Amino acid sequence: MRAMDLNQSYRSLVLAVAQHPSVKHLMLTRGKGFSRRFVAGDTLEEALQVVEALEADKIHAILDLLGEMVTSEEQSRQFQAEILRLIQALAAKPYPRYVALKLTQLGLDLDEALAVELMQGLLEEARKTECFVRIDMEDSPRVDATLRVYRRLREAGYTNTGIVLQSYLKRTERDLEALLPLKPAVRIVKGAYKEPPEVAFQDKRLIDGQYLVLAKKALENGLYTAIASHDPHIIGEMKRWTTERGLTPEQFEFQLLYGVRRDEQKRLAAEGYTVRAYIPYGTDWYPYLSRRIAERPENLMFVARSLVQG
Repeated sequence: MRAMDLNQSYRSLVLAVAQHPSVKHLMLTRGKGFSRRFVAGDTLEEALQVVEALEADKIHAILDLLGEMVTSEEQSRQFQAEILRLIQALAAKPYPRYVALKLTQLGLDLDEALAVELMQGLLEEARKTECFVRIDMEDSPRVDATLRVYRRLREAGYTNTGIVLQSYLKRTERDLEALLPLKPAVRIVKGAYKEPPEVAFQDKRLIDGQYLVLAKKALENGLYTAIASHDPHIIGEMKRWTTERGLTPEQFEFQLLYGVRRDEQKRLAAEGYTVRAYIPYGTDWYPYLSRRIAERPENLMFVARSLVQG
């Protein structure tokens, strides 16, 4: 079996096993130590301490209050209140202000109109503090609804928000083409959810190749593009291609996850590129952690060590 098939099989297995109640209970009770490798802490205050440390290395932050797929309007409004608190806390800070969220935190699964309403409230507050709010893309059944909400917000005049596109979804190149008239700020990612072959590429070479197609097309069309990848080949190719095309670091940026390839983050920042680290925080860390474990088999060693040590 090819290495790329093994990688895909590993990811599918991890994401499936992570949903087992006994596995989830074990991780929640004994895996918190491992979660700190990727999650800044339970509280906003802990997350802001991490931001300060990164800013010392000229690495900016994308702050994300963890949580997704709420089941009531009350929960949706509670999430909005906490994200408002985050935006307001950033207002007093001297560094760039940048927040990410998932629309299922704001009731997307309950009512698209509710998600639009709550997003408008967040974007109004964010305007006051020059804070950018990125809408993360979730699994394939929610792509259409996410894009509809994003379009409604842009048509309402909100320019301080952006969208995410996933290179492993077969539909994404068409989605990018459809978004071009809006001149969106886009983040290109590979994708972290378990998706069936009908909707997503399963071959790593295809996913990587499509990633480069999307990133280059976005930049060729004048979109401010976030290159969100830890892949050395993708980072190297995008550095080479942008230099060859005469693009400046003001036209794109690199984004990496907190706890992953910190040396590369420092190196890119030292080379003059804009670099942001995605910094999640909060108590609802298990779904996020499961996706991080599924990305790299090496992370299983850290999980095992954490569970043994408790």
